Amino acid sequence: MFRQGTGSLIKQVRRFSAQNPPPGPQLIRVGDYLPKCDLYEDFPSNSVHMPDFVKGKNVIMFGVPGAFSPGCSKTHVPEYVRASNQMKKNGIDEIICVSVNDPYVMGAWADHQKTRKKIRMLADPSGKFIYSLGLGMHIPSFGGFRARRFAMVVVDSMVKELHIEPDGVGLCCTLAHVLSYKKYIENKNTIL
Repeated sequence: MFRQGTGSLIKQVRRFSAQNPPPGPQLIRVGDYLPKCDLYEDFPSNSVHMPDFVKGKNVIMFGVPGAFSPGCSKTHVPEYVRASNQMKKNGIDEIICVSVNDPYVMGAWADHQKTRKKIRMLADPSGKFIYSLGLGMHIPSFGGFRARRFAMVVVDSMVKELHIEPDGVGLCCTLAHVLSYKKYIENKNTIL
């Protein structure tokens, strides 16, 4: 039986997403507010309503194509785990990872990645939140509709900074060290 390696699948994803960007709503922009959608943590009964959950908070939110995928598990999430203590010392209230997965998968991934008390691993099982952000892509080899890899700084429900991987899946501009969140927190504190 022929098994295709992950690297080959990623190449397919890049080719597919670059050639056929998914139709959908307009891409969220800096200055926009998060859409009103429910995400889920650990269980389908544990809903987290956006943007109410982030109201009055300084938040880092990043999206990944899929739980347990190599780039997400070996690089993306671990970098945010390592940076989480410093981010919180610098005024970040919540760090959120979002993926189009079910809440049980995201809960298991949170345990596997040891993100508890560091990063909230939130599931978007229907993809409604990601779709509403305009950050979805269709990847047949990865289960259909998925999130493009992104990172954003959100202050009081408003997007202040947004980074999107050009191909949707790479890891060049959505890692924790790229975000310049401190300037938004300082601005928020000086206004009050």
